[in-house]
Amino acid sequence: MTYCVGMQLDQGLVFMSDTRTNAGFDNISAYRKMHIWEAPGERVITLVAAGNLATTQAVLSLLDDRTRPTAEREPSLLNVPSMFQAARLVGDTLVSVIEQHKGSGQSADSAFSATFILGGQILGGPPRLFLIYPEGNFIEAGTDTPFFQIGEMKYGRPILVRAYDPALSFDEAMKLLLVSFDSTVKANLTVGAPFDYHFYRAGSLNCGHVGRVEADDPVARSIADVWSEELKRAIESLPDYKISDSEAAPSCAFGSSAFITRKVSTSE
Repeated sequence: MTYCVGMQLDQGLVFMSDTRTNAGFDNISAYRKMHIWEAPGERVITLVAAGNLATTQAVLSLLDDRTRPTAEREPSLLNVPSMFQAARLVGDTLVSVIEQHKGSGQSADSAFSATFILGGQILGGPPRLFLIYPEGNFIEAGTDTPFFQIGEMKYGRPILVRAYDPALSFDEAMKLLLVSFDSTVKANLTVGAPFDYHFYRAGSLNCGHVGRVEADDPVARSIADVWSEELKRAIESLPDYKISDSEAAPSCAFGSSAFITRKVSTSE
């Protein structure tokens, strides 16, 4: 499993992905799930992937191969006229790769499925962010849906929903993402560091801040520790919800259906 996030901010686009591809007591492996294509001053495109590793790597390899300077390898992410067309290209490539496996009785919603978050900017257009499904169709981020998650998303989503703000700076967005990823890691063994990230500044048309947060990164660990302590303090500061004997129901039942089974003595 994996966990990836793509987010729209006033400053630009933010991406983060984990690198764990397998997990077990004696079998843990990692693989980069983020890929960036750049034509400085003309376009920057970032793609993060979740799903079957063979499928995602086949899609990435095909897309990358088409960017090489050979006329026969078109269309390419380096020559499509818009981010919309880039999303169509990724979707079509994904469908094509999955189609090759149908002979074994698999389908797009089977073990061969994969999902992508695609974002970037091409000269003449604004930064755009897309979520691409295994069937090849996609949706675009907007005011109502300003960020996308793929993979093991449920543990880190509440953090993003409560704290996301389009006015966040890149530094603030990094803290938000690290808390979201830390919450996911603590809840699911199949997600793990290191985490890759790309912070793209709108209008720059050049690759932005790219890096990797290792498992032993001291700042990331400090953020996780402070978050845990502050969360405990927040729980303690909440108003008490008093449960007193005087408020107890006359019987342990909701309506006519009892929800407690009592042990009855044989002497009864």
